[in-house]
Amino acid sequence: MNSPRSPRSRKAAAGWQQDVKSISWWAEHAAIIGLIGLVIVFTALSPVFLTVGNIQSILIASSILIVLTIGQSFVILSDGIDLSVAATMTLGVVAFGMAYAQGAGLLLSMVTAVATSAVIGILNGVLVAKGKITDFIVTLGTLSVASGLALVLSDGKPISITSIELINFSTHGVLIFGNPFIVAAVVAIIAHVVLFRTRFGTHLFATGGSKEAAQATGISTARIKIAVYTISGVLAGIAAILLIARVGASEPAANTTFLLNSVAAVVLGGVSLTGGRGSIFGPIVGALLLTVLTNGLTLMNVSQFYQPLAVGVVVILAALLSRFQK
Repeated sequence: MNSPRSPRSRKAAAGWQQDVKSISWWAEHAAIIGLIGLVIVFTALSPVFLTVGNIQSILIASSILIVLTIGQSFVILSDGIDLSVAATMTLGVVAFGMAYAQGAGLLLSMVTAVATSAVIGILNGVLVAKGKITDFIVTLGTLSVASGLALVLSDGKPISITSIELINFSTHGVLIFGNPFIVAAVVAIIAHVVLFRTRFGTHLFATGGSKEAAQATGISTARIKIAVYTISGVLAGIAAILLIARVGASEPAANTTFLLNSVAAVVLGGVSLTGGRGSIFGPIVGALLLTVLTNGLTLMNVSQFYQPLAVGVVVILAALLSRFQK
């Protein structure tokens, strides 16, 4: 005979059922629910989808977007937005290629890429914090500046990067986790610790929640703004290195898909577009969802012309759901 449940367990069960029936619960868990749903659908439609090789491919492909998304999350949590993140990565790619072509060596080329991208991030932060210019306008401007510089410096020509170390890095890993994904995971862990275990993280959430209230408590919101855009720039430089390791070349053409997807992943991950609320785990799940979506559509032989359409629909639905988040 089953023993009757205690009043506490009945109350907990009733509370859980009430949460599930609430649209805000679905909004809060949209990314993980969507990811699980896509995995089930694509597994049913394609026998290749859930193979070890394809899972490895998905994780490696998602690593660049995850790193960019983490940088975008820091900015959006501060009640801003970085429209230049993909162009900043492209400029970092070109800086890496030029340094490597001049015989700088792999390590110095990596440092050059990160430093160049960091300069764009610092410029964004200073213009927003000290110049009192809207984030949207500043990063829209630096998007064009970074894209233009990438084309001018490279003369619009890609540079081949033939490095055995990079090839080994991109093709090796631990179990199903390739080295690029491991790098992205390490970045995510560090970002989580910074956000939830440091004073800087507390000040960042306070700045995003209410700039005026944060200033009233003595927080330097200008420094927070400069810091988050610098972080976004540095992570764009790291993403540039991962991109070069993957494609084996320094390509100066800007990829705006990364910009759209980085914002989409943040929205899917439950980060408030008005700042002050969010996590690192949610946007990472959002980045994985978008990568799975693209991978699955490719396996289904769906034209690439439809893939941006699918991502756009997902972004709009995520933005709509975000209105119902608590």
